Amino acid sequence: MSLKRISYLLLPVCIISAAGLFIACGKSPSGPKNAPTPSVLTAVASANEVALSWTRCPDADFSCYTLYRSYVAGIAGDTLSAEKLGVFTDPGVLAFNDSTLAQTTAYYALRTTNAAGLSVWSNEEVVVLGDCIVVWGENDYGQCDVPSPNSGFTAVAAGWDHSLGLRNDGSIAAWGGNEYGQCDVPSPNSGFIAVAAGNDHSLGLRSDGSIVAWGCNGNGQCDVPSPNSGFIAVSGGVDHSLGLRNDGSIAAWGTTYYGQCDVPSPNNGFTAVAAGYGHSLGLRSDGSIAAWGRNDSGQCDVPSPNSGFKAVAAGWFHSLGLRDDGSIVAWGTNYYGQCNVPSPNTGFIAVAGGGIGPWGNGHSLGLRDDGSIAAWGWNECGQCDVPSPNSGFTAIAAGGLHSLGLKE
Repeated sequence: MSLKRISYLLLPVCIISAAGLFIACGKSPSGPKNAPTPSVLTAVASANEVALSWTRCPDADFSCYTLYRSYVAGIAGDTLSAEKLGVFTDPGVLAFNDSTLAQTTAYYALRTTNAAGLSVWSNEEVVVLGDCIVVWGENDYGQCDVPSPNSGFTAVAAGWDHSLGLRNDGSIAAWGGNEYGQCDVPSPNSGFIAVAAGNDHSLGLRSDGSIVAWGCNGNGQCDVPSPNSGFIAVSGGVDHSLGLRNDGSIAAWGTTYYGQCDVPSPNNGFTAVAAGYGHSLGLRSDGSIAAWGRNDSGQCDVPSPNSGFKAVAAGWFHSLGLRDDGSIVAWGTNYYGQCNVPSPNTGFIAVAGGGIGPWGNGHSLGLRDDGSIAAWGWNECGQCDVPSPNSGFTAIAAGGLHSLGLKE
């Protein structure tokens, strides 16, 4: 006798078998085939650890929980790229702490399985470690590989192919290209309150007001002028450096081929500095910007009205100013749109400029008051592709072909 499937309206399907009569109405001979009850997953990130917890599965045929982590979203659809953190056969195990993250952003999901082998996924949770650095773009020299532990940072800086992070203990972490020793922080590596990166050199401002500079010094960009004291801010260009003193004057050293070290008179009343390839910027206390040095691309031609600024940044051949109203003004080379501030041009609280080469390759970053980053300009290496989630940022830095964001 052949198998025959009979169905009735509003009744479960019944199967009659010649091998031995049985009737299965919505059930197989082995018992229930219902999927387990899904758990609700919660993930909470601290500085260097993620605390995970989930709701208990109440099913009598519970078999196990399997916890997964990935650095890309969509674990349920791609378990091959996910890492299995643990398999828990006790239904009462409802928590796990993950302190082995290799990146600052991670995704988690929990799969619950029953005795019949059926499984169901929880919600997927995404977390970002606190006080950590996120880096994206070109990574040919490891400039995007933040050293462990990626936590406790308070400031960031970016050079051509190296990166700097200031820790809350006053030490500096440096990584990436090190051909000139720009990542070899001098001893003692302590007492720093600010960092800056030039093309192939690095600078650190100590709490005593002195500046330490290291790396390439072919043009004296690491020879801080005397007296090396009273500094409150620092910036690095390609072959020159700037230091802002507590009396409002600017010290400039290194190559001055384009006049980038010739601070215009009066050299006082400055509140911020920024160094580009061959030009320099100084923000005055009256909200105006002074710009000097190389100007073949108009990078020193501050747009009118030159007033109402509260921050400055310099890219390779372009310049940026942040106004009191939260808008950004950009001028100079615009071959790759690095001066085309994306809309809405409002709500910005910080700005940064980067780039390399003599062809006008440059990109720009703007930090918004909601913690998100806007990035525009040259994007050949993904330096403008801010990683998700684009939120929770407190500081930014733009390098040659890479970008950095500091998460709170």
